[in-house]
Amino acid sequence: MRRIFLFVLTSFFAIAALATPGINMPVGVTPVSQEIYRLHMAAFYVCCVIGAGVFGVLIYSLIAFRKSKGAKAVHFHEHLGLEIVWTTIPFLILVALAIPATIVLSHIHNTDQSGLTVKITGYQWRWKYEYLDQNISFFSDLSTTQDQINNKAAKSPWFLLEVDHPLVVPVHTKVRLLVTADDVIHAWWVPELGVKQDAIPGFVNENWMMIEKTGTYRGQCGELCGLNHAFMPIVVEAVSPSDFAKWVTAHQARVKGDHS
Repeated sequence: MRRIFLFVLTSFFAIAALATPGINMPVGVTPVSQEIYRLHMAAFYVCCVIGAGVFGVLIYSLIAFRKSKGAKAVHFHEHLGLEIVWTTIPFLILVALAIPATIVLSHIHNTDQSGLTVKITGYQWRWKYEYLDQNISFFSDLSTTQDQINNKAAKSPWFLLEVDHPLVVPVHTKVRLLVTADDVIHAWWVPELGVKQDAIPGFVNENWMMIEKTGTYRGQCGELCGLNHAFMPIVVEAVSPSDFAKWVTAHQARVKGDHS
């Protein structure tokens, strides 16, 4: 019995080791991404405990009640108490997980009190960003060269994850995202920001992000959208509010110069 207990315990910690950075989902740099991570880990450990318990009882039963030891099967048709227990326990576990999951979902789609609104439109195969209050819009295309794609040149560290014009947003600012598509279904997905929002033609879906740390965050289209689906990456640059104000001024001046 002791060996079985040690085996189950070791298996549990081996599974838990998978929750290490680089293997597990990222914690992220937004409040929502961190909530999603905590919910994910809670469900993960609940599954580990259930798995350890189920397989522990199974292995113990196989060893302790094997035929070579003279064990004989007991014939029974029903047991009301057991049926109530194995129905009630999963129900309570699901309820315990559903409550925090519902809370997280309500936070994901609460776009109230946003300080910046960006409309994101998916195309085959690029993204268009429109800052609705700043009168700024531009397309963001893959900047990886065709020679790299065709293995004729050395690949950059961000192969297929680099663009010519990234989405620039200020940190510590709630950014409202209005996501849609112009042709087929796409999905705007940046794991570290905790955002994966479908872009559907004719519909505008809402999401939001508030990045807490400056830096560059990368993602991809998360919906199979055609031949070049792998070639429409997402790059978000989170900068300080003062740097964002300078970027807006410079971008608006460049647009005015192009129209003059």
